[in-house]
Amino acid sequence: MADSPEPGQAILLRSVYRDRLRWALPHRYVATDSGRLVLYRAPGAQGKWMGRDPDGRYLTRWVGADEPRDLTWARTHVLQLVRPGDAYTVEVFWDDAWSFVGWYVNLQAPLRQTELGFDTTDWALDVWVEPDGTWAWKDEDDLAEGVELGVFDAEAAAAVRAVGESVIAEGPWPTGWESWRPPPDWAPLALPAGWAAVGRSVAVQQGA
Repeated sequence: MADSPEPGQAILLRSVYRDRLRWALPHRYVATDSGRLVLYRAPGAQGKWMGRDPDGRYLTRWVGADEPRDLTWARTHVLQLVRPGDAYTVEVFWDDAWSFVGWYVNLQAPLRQTELGFDTTDWALDVWVEPDGTWAWKDEDDLAEGVELGVFDAEAAAAVRAVGESVIAEGPWPTGWESWRPPPDWAPLALPAGWAAVGRSVAVQQGA
Protein backbone atom coordinates (compact mmCIF):
# COMPACT_ATOMS: atom_id res chain seq x y z
CA MET A 1 0.00 0.00 0.00
CA ALA A 2 1.25 3.49 -0.82
CA ASP A 3 2.32 5.61 2.14
CA SER A 4 0.14 8.49 0.92
CA PRO A 5 -3.07 7.01 -0.49
CA GLU A 6 -5.32 8.97 -2.80
CA PRO A 7 -8.99 9.60 -1.96
CA GLY A 8 -11.00 6.62 -3.14
CA GLN A 9 -8.05 4.23 -3.05
CA ALA A 10 -8.90 0.73 -1.86
CA ILE A 11 -7.65 -0.14 1.65
CA LEU A 12 -8.10 -3.69 2.93
CA LEU A 13 -8.71 -4.07 6.66
CA ARG A 14 -8.29 -7.53 8.16
CA SER A 15 -8.43 -9.18 11.57
CA VAL A 16 -5.77 -11.86 12.05
CA TYR A 17 -5.43 -14.22 15.01
CA ARG A 18 -2.41 -16.52 15.31
CA ASP A 19 -1.62 -16.18 11.61
CA ARG A 20 -5.18 -17.06 10.60
CA LEU A 21 -7.44 -14.62 8.81
CA ARG A 22 -10.68 -14.04 10.72
CA TRP A 23 -12.29 -11.31 8.62
CA ALA A 24 -11.39 -9.06 5.71
CA LEU A 25 -13.32 -6.03 4.46
CA PRO A 26 -12.38 -3.57 1.71
CA HIS A 27 -12.67 0.16 2.38
CA ARG A 28 -11.94 3.37 0.51
CA TYR A 29 -9.48 5.92 1.82
CA VAL A 30 -11.23 9.24 2.45
CA ALA A 31 -8.70 11.49 4.21
CA THR A 32 -6.32 11.83 7.13
CA ASP A 33 -7.80 13.98 9.89
CA SER A 34 -5.56 15.03 12.80
CA GLY A 35 -3.52 11.87 12.34
CA ARG A 36 -6.57 9.64 12.03
CA LEU A 37 -7.14 7.59 8.91
CA VAL A 38 -10.69 8.04 7.64
CA LEU A 39 -11.94 4.98 5.76
CA TYR A 40 -15.33 4.26 4.19
CA ARG A 41 -17.14 0.91 3.94
CA ALA A 42 -20.15 0.84 1.64
CA PRO A 43 -23.17 -1.46 1.60
CA GLY A 44 -22.47 -4.12 -0.99
CA ALA A 45 -18.75 -4.41 -0.16
CA GLN A 46 -17.57 -7.99 -0.66
CA GLY A 47 -15.55 -9.46 2.20
CA LYS A 48 -14.95 -12.49 4.39
CA TRP A 49 -15.82 -13.29 8.00
CA MET A 50 -16.14 -16.24 10.35
CA GLY A 51 -19.92 -16.14 10.68
CA ARG A 52 -21.82 -16.94 13.87
CA ASP A 53 -23.43 -20.01 15.38
CA PRO A 54 -27.26 -20.09 15.67
CA ASP A 55 -26.95 -18.80 19.25
CA GLY A 56 -24.90 -15.82 18.05
CA ARG A 57 -21.55 -17.10 19.32
CA TYR A 58 -18.49 -17.08 17.08
CA LEU A 59 -15.31 -17.42 19.14
CA THR A 60 -15.05 -21.21 18.84
CA ARG A 61 -14.81 -20.63 15.09
CA TRP A 62 -12.41 -17.74 15.65
CA VAL A 63 -9.91 -19.82 17.62
CA GLY A 64 -10.33 -22.93 15.48
CA ALA A 65 -9.31 -23.92 11.99
CA ASP A 66 -12.52 -22.74 10.31
CA GLU A 67 -11.99 -20.75 7.15
CA PRO A 68 -13.78 -17.41 6.76
CA ARG A 69 -16.83 -17.39 4.53
CA ASP A 70 -18.19 -14.94 2.02
CA LEU A 71 -19.76 -11.77 3.38
CA THR A 72 -21.63 -8.99 1.61
CA TRP A 73 -21.73 -5.93 3.88
CA ALA A 74 -25.36 -4.77 4.05
CA ARG A 75 -27.67 -2.11 5.44
CA THR A 76 -25.20 0.40 6.84
CA HIS A 77 -22.68 2.96 5.61
CA VAL A 78 -19.64 3.05 7.91
CA LEU A 79 -16.94 5.69 8.23
CA GLN A 80 -14.05 4.43 10.35
CA LEU A 81 -11.62 6.79 12.08
CA VAL A 82 -8.47 5.18 13.41
CA ARG A 83 -5.10 6.58 14.41
CA PRO A 84 -2.16 4.21 13.86
CA GLY A 85 -0.94 3.26 17.32
CA ASP A 86 -4.37 3.48 18.96
CA ALA A 87 -6.07 0.33 20.24
CA TYR A 88 -9.53 1.31 19.03
CA THR A 89 -11.51 2.80 16.18
CA VAL A 90 -14.39 5.27 16.28
CA GLU A 91 -16.91 4.47 13.56
CA VAL A 92 -19.81 6.57 12.30
CA PHE A 93 -22.86 4.53 11.25
CA TRP A 94 -25.70 5.52 8.92
CA ASP A 95 -28.51 3.34 7.60
CA ASP A 96 -28.85 2.66 3.87
CA ALA A 97 -30.87 5.89 3.50
CA TRP A 98 -28.07 7.91 5.16
CA SER A 99 -29.89 8.53 8.42
CA PHE A 100 -27.35 8.71 11.25
CA VAL A 101 -27.79 5.85 13.72
CA GLY A 102 -24.83 6.15 16.12
CA TRP A 103 -21.14 5.58 16.82
CA TYR A 104 -19.31 2.32 17.34
CA VAL A 105 -16.05 1.92 19.24
CA ASN A 106 -14.19 -1.19 18.13
CA LEU A 107 -11.45 -2.32 20.51
CA GLN A 108 -8.56 -3.91 18.65
CA ALA A 109 -4.79 -4.26 18.39
CA PRO A 110 -3.04 -1.25 16.83
CA LEU A 111 -2.87 -1.36 13.05
CA ARG A 112 -0.04 -3.12 11.27
CA GLN A 113 0.50 -2.00 7.68
CA THR A 114 0.43 -4.54 4.85
CA GLU A 115 0.84 -4.27 1.09
CA LEU A 116 -2.95 -4.00 0.70
CA GLY A 117 -3.93 -2.02 3.79
CA PHE A 118 -3.79 -2.87 7.48
CA ASP A 119 -4.08 -5.88 9.78
CA THR A 120 -5.26 -5.88 13.37
CA THR A 121 -6.67 -8.35 15.89
CA ASP A 122 -10.21 -7.77 17.09
CA TRP A 123 -10.54 -7.78 20.90
CA ALA A 124 -14.24 -8.87 21.08
CA LEU A 125 -15.44 -6.12 23.44
CA ASP A 126 -16.93 -2.98 21.86
CA VAL A 127 -18.94 0.10 22.77
CA TRP A 128 -22.11 1.38 21.09
CA VAL A 129 -23.00 5.09 21.41
CA GLU A 130 -26.49 6.37 20.61
CA PRO A 131 -26.99 9.67 18.75
CA ASP A 132 -27.82 11.35 22.08
CA GLY A 133 -24.45 10.25 23.50
CA THR A 134 -25.66 7.49 25.79
CA TRP A 135 -23.43 4.43 25.58
CA ALA A 136 -23.42 0.73 26.38
CA TRP A 137 -20.89 -2.08 26.33
CA LYS A 138 -21.34 -4.52 23.46
CA ASP A 139 -20.26 -8.19 23.42
CA GLU A 140 -19.18 -8.46 27.05
CA ASP A 141 -20.16 -12.14 26.86
CA ASP A 142 -17.76 -12.59 23.94
CA LEU A 143 -14.89 -11.15 25.98
CA ALA A 144 -15.73 -13.53 28.84
CA GLU A 145 -15.82 -16.44 26.42
CA GLY A 146 -12.47 -15.32 25.04
CA VAL A 147 -11.01 -15.73 28.53
CA GLU A 148 -12.53 -19.21 28.81
CA LEU A 149 -11.03 -20.20 25.45
CA GLY A 150 -7.59 -18.81 26.24
CA VAL A 151 -7.71 -15.94 23.74
CA PHE A 152 -7.16 -13.53 26.64
CA ASP A 153 -5.89 -14.07 30.14
CA ALA A 154 -7.59 -12.15 32.95
CA GLU A 155 -4.98 -9.39 32.85
CA ALA A 156 -5.32 -8.88 29.10
CA ALA A 157 -9.14 -8.86 29.32
CA ALA A 158 -8.96 -6.19 32.03
CA ALA A 159 -6.59 -4.17 29.84
CA VAL A 160 -9.04 -4.39 26.91
CA ARG A 161 -11.84 -3.06 29.12
CA ALA A 162 -9.54 -0.29 30.36
CA VAL A 163 -9.00 0.85 26.76
CA GLY A 164 -12.77 1.06 26.32
CA GLU A 165 -13.18 2.95 29.58
CA SER A 166 -10.56 5.51 28.50
CA VAL A 167 -12.35 6.08 25.19
CA ILE A 168 -15.70 6.47 26.97
CA ALA A 169 -14.15 9.00 29.35
CA GLU A 170 -12.70 10.93 26.42
CA GLY A 171 -15.96 10.81 24.45
CA PRO A 172 -14.53 11.49 20.96
CA TRP A 173 -17.95 12.04 19.41
CA PRO A 174 -19.30 13.73 17.44
CA THR A 175 -16.35 13.24 15.12
CA GLY A 176 -17.00 16.12 12.72
CA TRP A 177 -17.76 13.62 9.93
CA GLU A 178 -21.43 13.00 10.60
CA SER A 179 -22.53 15.04 7.56
CA TRP A 180 -20.00 13.45 5.19
CA ARG A 181 -21.14 11.72 2.02
CA PRO A 182 -19.05 9.78 -0.55
CA PRO A 183 -18.66 10.80 -4.17
CA PRO A 184 -21.42 9.24 -6.28
CA ASP A 185 -18.97 7.17 -8.33
CA TRP A 186 -17.61 5.24 -5.31
CA ALA A 187 -19.07 1.81 -6.00
CA PRO A 188 -18.83 -0.99 -3.38
CA LEU A 189 -15.51 -2.81 -3.50
CA ALA A 190 -14.62 -6.46 -3.97
CA LEU A 191 -11.69 -8.18 -2.28
CA PRO A 192 -8.38 -7.52 -4.03
CA ALA A 193 -6.05 -10.19 -5.34
CA GLY A 194 -3.88 -11.52 -2.53
CA TRP A 195 -6.44 -10.76 0.17
CA ALA A 196 -5.86 -14.10 1.96
CA ALA A 197 -2.06 -13.95 2.34
CA VAL A 198 -1.14 -13.60 6.01
CA GLY A 199 2.31 -12.87 7.40
CA ARG A 200 3.43 -12.32 10.98
CA SER A 201 0.54 -12.46 13.43
CA VAL A 202 -0.62 -9.55 15.59
CA ALA A 203 -0.54 -10.51 19.28
CA VAL A 204 -3.84 -10.14 21.10
CA GLN A 205 -2.12 -8.39 24.01
CA GLN A 206 -0.42 -5.81 21.79
CA GLY A 207 -1.28 -2.29 22.86
CA ALA A 208 -3.75 -3.40 25.53
